[in-house]
Amino acid sequence: MEKKVALITGGSRGIGKAIAEKFAKNGYDLVINYVSDNTDLEAIKEEFKQYGSEVLMEKADVSNYAECEKMVTSAIEKFGRIDVLVNNAGVTRDNLLMRMKEEDFNKVISINLKGTFNLTKLVTPYMMKRREGRIVSISSVVGVMGNAGQSNYAASKAGIIGFTKSVAKELALRNILANCVAPGFIATDMTAVLNDKVKESINAQIPLKRMGTAEEIANAVYFLGGEENTYITGQTLNRWGYDLEWKEELLLQV
Repeated sequence: MEKKVALITGGSRGIGKAIAEKFAKNGYDLVINYVSDNTDLEAIKEEFKQYGSEVLMEKADVSNYAECEKMVTSAIEKFGRIDVLVNNAGVTRDNLLMRMKEEDFNKVISINLKGTFNLTKLVTPYMMKRREGRIVSISSVVGVMGNAGQSNYAASKAGIIGFTKSVAKELALRNILANCVAPGFIATDMTAVLNDKVKESINAQIPLKRMGTAEEIANAVYFLGGEENTYITGQTLNRWGYDLEWKEELLLQV
């Protein structure tokens, strides 16, 4: 039986790597997108060998359409198919609106939102030919509720939700399901830099009194992107587990 293939952008670290591992454990071959020259390609490939997954590492700036096109072409040449697309790559450039530089606004929109458009547009034709596919895009609690100091990030993540709802309606009759996962505070390298006071304030608002883990987000993504989801589309699975009440000491620190 031919193995299914998942393409994960920003898949070499953090939440993206946890998502890649989840799909690998469930028998998928992988296309892992990365952008940093410091990425240890061989170590990642070796790590996923234990699951029997074949891994194609593809360096590409997701905001660059030509680089995305090259990556998708390479994936099709190697595997002949892309069954699941996970739009995970994202950046932040936080600042208050009056201090935000135009290039910082554009950078976040280009990678987070345009990157999602680029990969979705390029992968969709191959899914349509097979009359099956799953697209899961990583949004954020900030895209749902907003956050002072993150107008660019909030706009990009809210845009992903609107984009996904529209794409879901366009592609449903071809059995291509498109959904979002909107994480809150997740224990990753990005949140590790927060000081203890901020972490305590965050955890106090969460019923479980802890941040989520990358593995818990990966489970949610696999639920929507895996074979058991045959009906859910156009939805956003909120994974923050609490009602945010932004406090002054949290502004510009998330």
